[in-house]
Amino acid sequence: MVQIIWTDNAIQDLNDIGEYIAKDSVRYAEMTVSDLFNATDILETHPRSGVKTPEFNTDSIRHLLRGDYKIVYRIIDNSRIDIIAVHNCARLVTNTSTFRRKKK
Repeated sequence: MVQIIWTDNAIQDLNDIGEYIAKDSVRYAEMTVSDLFNATDILETHPRSGVKTPEFNTDSIRHLLRGDYKIVYRIIDNSRIDIIAVHNCARLVTNTSTFRRKKK
């Protein structure tokens, strides 16, 4: 089984989404964030179930669509996936460097 790791950027994206939605409905915000977080469970057993992300020219960066959101992830190896961003599909991706893994 693959280990799913949420990066700080992806967690911040979830927090931002929750805060924005909570302005209108705290209950809907909690439901949306929970749904987005749980949507990645499928990756534990089916890591390539997402679609290749067109903004990148690599098979290792893929995404799941959940409602109006794109959950972007990187397949690190056979035992690890990093969730790198949660992006509202209505917004343009303007800074793809957010999705790139920092070199150590």
